[in-house]
Amino acid sequence: MEESPLTRALFAKPIRFVAGVADWGQLPELTLPEVAFIGRSNVGKSSLLNALVNNGKLARTSGTPGATRQLNFFNLHELVHLVDVPGYGYAKAGKKEVRHWQDLLKTYLRGRSQLTRAFMLVDARHGVKPEDEKMASMLDDTAVSYQMVLTKADKVKPPELALVQEGAAKAAVRHPAAFPGIITTSAHAKTGIDSLQDAVLDALIGR
Repeated sequence: MEESPLTRALFAKPIRFVAGVADWGQLPELTLPEVAFIGRSNVGKSSLLNALVNNGKLARTSGTPGATRQLNFFNLHELVHLVDVPGYGYAKAGKKEVRHWQDLLKTYLRGRSQLTRAFMLVDARHGVKPEDEKMASMLDDTAVSYQMVLTKADKVKPPELALVQEGAAKAAVRHPAAFPGIITTSAHAKTGIDSLQDAVLDALIGR
């Protein structure tokens, strides 16, 4: 898929880290629209965000589940804040700390009026898991428009990937807040990144 000139222009702009928020009370006053990246621990959120903006050092990546431990806000050319949020599901951290991350995420989803769209990342190696279904239901309840994005597609053979894509599409139609269409990506192979960039731009234009 070829990117539009507007998309290429947007993602060629400078991006900078704004704030890392571990507690809701620390959240600075931000007025730009926001696009959040949500997914199970170790789904590849930070790697995909780095690929999205062509900056390998923007978001911290790790092979350890639970590497993102706060809401991280990145300002893209004073047009939008991209938000990397703590993963849900399994993480190598204490139960109390994991609960704190989850409470922070829930509060963010329920109380952030400028949140334009969320992208719910699903590992293509595993497909939609029960934890993903729970998150989708939470997004439905909070009326946050979201779109499913498959990650790590390069690690799955085409026949299996097609089945995962079909399963994700069927899961999405069960949720009223889900945005139509599944985006399939690989941060490593740089596939599907242009489609994700177009979707971010679409979220800004259509807000």
